[in-house]
Amino acid sequence: MTTLADISHWIDERLATLAEQYNVPAVSVAVYADGEVIDRSAGILNLSTGVEATTDSVFQIGSITKLWTATLVMQLADEGLVDIDRPVREYLPEFRLGDESAAAVITIRQLLSHTAGFEGDIFTDTGRNDDAVKLLIAGLGDVPQLFPPGEQFSYNNAGYCVLGRLVEVLRDKPFSTALRDHLITPLGLAHASTDADEAIMFRAAVGHVQPEAGAAYVPAPFWALAYSNAPAGSMLTMRARDLITFARMQMNGGAADDGTVVLSPGAVSVMQERQVELPYFGLLGDAWGLGWEIYDTPNGEIIGHDGTTLGQSSFLRIAPKQGVAVALLTNGGEPFGLYHEMMAHILSELADVEFPPMPVPPSEPKTIDPERFLGTYSTRLYDLDVTQDEEGRVWMTTTATDAGEESGVDAETTELVWLKEDTLIPVEGHHGMHLPHAFLGDDGTGRAQYLHLGRAVRRTASK
Repeated sequence: MTTLADISHWIDERLATLAEQYNVPAVSVAVYADGEVIDRSAGILNLSTGVEATTDSVFQIGSITKLWTATLVMQLADEGLVDIDRPVREYLPEFRLGDESAAAVITIRQLLSHTAGFEGDIFTDTGRNDDAVKLLIAGLGDVPQLFPPGEQFSYNNAGYCVLGRLVEVLRDKPFSTALRDHLITPLGLAHASTDADEAIMFRAAVGHVQPEAGAAYVPAPFWALAYSNAPAGSMLTMRARDLITFARMQMNGGAADDGTVVLSPGAVSVMQERQVELPYFGLLGDAWGLGWEIYDTPNGEIIGHDGTTLGQSSFLRIAPKQGVAVALLTNGGEPFGLYHEMMAHILSELADVEFPPMPVPPSEPKTIDPERFLGTYSTRLYDLDVTQDEEGRVWMTTTATDAGEESGVDAETTELVWLKEDTLIPVEGHHGMHLPHAFLGDDGTGRAQYLHLGRAVRRTASK
């Protein structure tokens, strides 16, 4: 039987080699099993300065922050301050969208489960003051509705910013203060930071990006994304061990290590219940709960979340029944390959979890009639134009809008091939991952209504 000591030895032998293999400048990992935690780090936090990673190094956890935001909301539910099945408008009368009828009925549960249905990648920089989240929410009045609330899943950063504003209003304090007062302090996290000013006090990782395809990775031009998106994951920073402390609280029925009740057992259970099923995306879960991604394996469900910010990627997985949790934090390169190799080994050895393989394009793609897929799908940040050339090959061209250029969306063209059913997959990977592209729905002519990339992108024109 594999023990935590065995895994610790394996990590000692393999971590630096795997980081080099996947061109990841620095990596930090923490593992919880058998009531104990081990953590290890390797690599360089900032290639410009050469500062080495240690287990006390802090990394941005990105969208894993959404689990913290969801926990803050469920604390409000525990206290009877909100009913998650009531419209958020009852608590935030100022909440407006482009579709007034949708804005009036969207519930807190739908925001938590990414089923609210409005376009969600809104990264407006509203400054660094305490009103940053408030100003972002005030600017959602022209955001389009993609589908009726509750109809399907579409990952929604802005929806979690709405939840962050809900916390601010009902707690009467800025989101960062609510994080510290209601989670960071009760959990005893001395290294967790809610912004760059705090993170700089620690040994902080810097994200690394490629200036252009094929170029060497260099430190990102700035450290974090817009402060307005803090509830969605643009700011929160911590050690891998700290993320495991949060995971243990969720595994222990909402109790911190010292017995402090952070969340009720009932709220913890509800957060892990399936709310909506997902198309096949490979890296994303099979279903979504209230904050948690849910992954189906032959040996039962595991839960988790991932996060990506400017050159930093984070991964959290928990096998609740086996009492095992793994946190992995990186700052550039091809983190998905590193994630998969490490998670697959650790969860297999400690929790007997068969980790699903990463999706890859078939070596000999099946010839298909792509008529259902062809057309243009658009968001506020980019247009996706799916076409077929004279040789019958299918291509997707990404064109950034003005807002997309400001957010760093790159123009690119990539070939898509058939993977299964109504799902295509890129021939070329991105940071070590080939993300399946699911074509869903019907626009009334037999063509797909949505190109789904975790976010539902609505068809706007046909070719």
